[in-house]
Amino acid sequence: MAEKAAANALRARIESGGVALGVLDNTYSPTLVEFYGELGLDFVWLDLEHGGPSPLDSGAMEDLLRAAERTGIEPLVRLPTTDPEFVRKALDLGVRNVFLPRVESAEEVREAVRSARFTYGDGPGDRGLASPRARRWGLADDYVASEDRETLVGVTIETAESLSDLDAILDVPELGFVFIGPFDLSVSLGHPGEIDHPDVQEAVERVRSAAVEAGVPVGGLGFDMDDVNEKAENGYRLINLGSTTGALKGVVDGWFDAATFDREG
Repeated sequence: MAEKAAANALRARIESGGVALGVLDNTYSPTLVEFYGELGLDFVWLDLEHGGPSPLDSGAMEDLLRAAERTGIEPLVRLPTTDPEFVRKALDLGVRNVFLPRVESAEEVREAVRSARFTYGDGPGDRGLASPRARRWGLADDYVASEDRETLVGVTIETAESLSDLDAILDVPELGFVFIGPFDLSVSLGHPGEIDHPDVQEAVERVRSAAVEAGVPVGGLGFDMDDVNEKAENGYRLINLGSTTGALKGVVDGWFDAATFDREG
């Protein structure tokens, strides 16, 4: 029995001018991925660059994807490299939203985006056509058209090289979004960890304003709700609210601070 692919709600939200909110699950727990969907978040960020399973670990990835599908939340998967092999593998497993780390050139971005599509511009894409999980093992209806329509590929702008080629990167056809990475930018610009340094802040604003002008959705980190609100007002369309471990730390610290007894006895 043929199945129709569900619309990519994350892509629809940001392309309509809305603001998508999500959380980084740095525990890589299917239970928490499912729970974040129950809470009404738009996406759960699975960062495979800095941790978690390999995109080539089909079993682990499928467990995370099934959990997301259960509650309708969209996984936003940052790959460990821009290698088209990883792009194609993630998409064939059923990921629809990927973003690329540490890009350096428009040509690198174009190659990765093309690897995510069956058709690209007026010519062929570079995605392999098979019957993987994304195709429901051959049961999906209108697979080629729906995958090209619903897949979202973005990039992280977080290196001096990507800043140098920013205008050309923003001009890559079918680029879904740019996500600004202030921490790696601080390293690349010679101010490790100093995300408030004027050079870093200038670079962040340069990316934001150029992307808004180019009509490419902007994503970034929210450091508190005042910052989230300000970013939404300034054109950000995809905002990460925090992480699983960060949220737990805040709750546990609050419990400890509220304790009025001597824990040591």
